[in-house]
Amino acid sequence: MPIEQLWPLVMFAFVTSFTPGPNNIMLMTSGANIGFVRTIPHMMGVTLGFSVMVVVVGIGLTGIFLRYPALHHILKVVCLIYLVWLAIKIAMSKPGNKEQEYQPMSFSAAAIFQWVNPKAWSMALTTVSVYNPSADGVGLVLIALVFGLVNLPCVSIWAAAGKQLSHMLTHPIQVRRFNLVMGGLLLVSTLPML
Repeated sequence: MPIEQLWPLVMFAFVTSFTPGPNNIMLMTSGANIGFVRTIPHMMGVTLGFSVMVVVVGIGLTGIFLRYPALHHILKVVCLIYLVWLAIKIAMSKPGNKEQEYQPMSFSAAAIFQWVNPKAWSMALTTVSVYNPSADGVGLVLIALVFGLVNLPCVSIWAAAGKQLSHMLTHPIQVRRFNLVMGGLLLVSTLPML
C-alpha cells in the first residue's frame, strides 16, 4: 500500500468505526446496562475480530464471493436473521437489576459477530478493494493494524457514552424504554441489507 494512502485509510477507519452500526449500538447498550469495565471484553472482541476479518477477506474471501455470488446472498440472509434476533433480545431485556439481567457479549462472541455484521462486511470488502487491490500481505497487515488502533478508541467512546447514560436510567421504565429504542436502532441498521 502506498504511503500516501495511509492518511485516507486512517480517516476511512475512523469514520466507519465511529458511525452508528450494530457494534456501536450493542456497545452503548452494554455500557448502559453493565458499565464500561464489564464491556471491555466486548470492545476487544470487536476490534480484534474486525482486524482478523480484514486480513481473511483480503487473502481470498472476496474472490470466493465473486466466483460464487449465491454464498454472499446466503451470508446476507443469515446476517439479517441474526441481527433481528439480537435486536429483539436487546429490546426485550428486562429492567430490574441491570447488572444481573443483562448478559454482556464475550470477547469471542464479539469477534465472531463480525462475520455476521453487515457493516463489518461492507467495511472489510471496501477497505481491501480500495486500499489493497493487489492483495499485498504487508498491506493487509497494515490495514488491520490501522483499523485496530483506530477502532478501539471509537468503540470505547460508545461504551463510555452508554455508561454515562446509565446515570439517567434510574427507573425500570427508563431502562425498558432505552432497551426498546436500542433494539429498534439495531433493527433500523439492518435496512441497508434489504
